[in-house]
Amino acid sequence: QVQLVESGGGLVQAGGSLRLSCEAFGRFIRINIMGWYRQAPGKQRELVASITSGGSTNYTDSVKGRFTISRDNNKNTVYLQMNSLKPEDTAIYYCNVDRVQTSSARYYNNAWGRGTQVTVSS
Repeated sequence: QVQLVESGGGLVQAGGSLRLSCEAFGRFIRINIMGWYRQAPGKQRELVASITSGGSTNYTDSVKGRFTISRDNNKNTVYLQMNSLKPEDTAIYYCNVDRVQTSSARYYNNAWGRGTQVTVSS
């Protein structure tokens, strides 16, 4: 199994920056997809950004040009650099991993971190 430990959330003014980190621990060979989701009060959870083991990235439209996802495969860590933050970015941000390879022919999906709060003030 894999456990995810998130860090980097906090309170920031609009226009500021935060950098989220998520480190994966456990017995696995490869994590094919790592990503960040968020859930704002009264809204559904949404995918913010994802990155494959090969470095291919995907972003939701509202964060394009402001957020950057990256990963360090040697450290089993995914990062989310958030710049030009807006109040509407306020949410709990959750780390997620998908297509985790645990053996030569075994995979599992959808392991989640506990979440880290990001609050952006006006």
